[in-house]
Amino acid sequence: MPALLPAAGRVVMISGASRGIGAAIADRLLADGYSLSLGMRTPTPPADPERVLTHRFDAKDLPTAAAWVEATLQRFGRLDALVNNAGIFRNVTFDEGSEDDLDELWAVNVKGPFRLTKAALPHLRAALHGRVVNICSTDGKRIRDHSASLGYVMSKHALVAMTHATRFAGWHDQLRATALCPGAVETELVQNVPGAVPGPGRIEPATIAETVSLLLSLPDNASIAELVVNTRLESTL
Repeated sequence: MPALLPAAGRVVMISGASRGIGAAIADRLLADGYSLSLGMRTPTPPADPERVLTHRFDAKDLPTAAAWVEATLQRFGRLDALVNNAGIFRNVTFDEGSEDDLDELWAVNVKGPFRLTKAALPHLRAALHGRVVNICSTDGKRIRDHSASLGYVMSKHALVAMTHATRFAGWHDQLRATALCPGAVETELVQNVPGAVPGPGRIEPATIAETVSLLLSLPDNASIAELVVNTRLESTL
């Protein structure tokens, strides 16, 4: 096996691919040579129809997860990697937010990736050297301070836990999974996050895309279970 896995011939699904981190990941992986299946709530025609499929995926619309996986297999005949990127932010603490906000966080940030992973897992196992990258957050590793949204933090902790469960589920079929945990990324989502690092200190989406590119290329014997990419100095992150 080569030191790094080649991109050519491999197929990657990316959720939340219409903007922000997801769009940056798609741009980078397309340049690398992967074929892509892009999940969006409102799909747009792909720029490269030969190597890119766009398909509807809405984490709150249950059937769209399995339907997107099936469409990917019909189009490309295989599936090699899944990037669970789609996510939302709602400010839910003991004093703020609602049960509806909490339910929405759980639906999009946890149950959406769960359904996609469950539907994709048999095909990732069959591909050998399958990869899953879950875009988590530094909020999935700790409580930053009193301003943090507890609802968001809980959802991202759950996604980190799901990543480890995925590693165990596919390890003997050469499937590897990583919880990628960035600090504040310069996207629309972070504009509403209390206590987030101000604009000049935020990570660019292209930096996260570069990191995903590396993770997908690593061989089976270089597994990274968690990768924190922080914007600030913290004693443990």
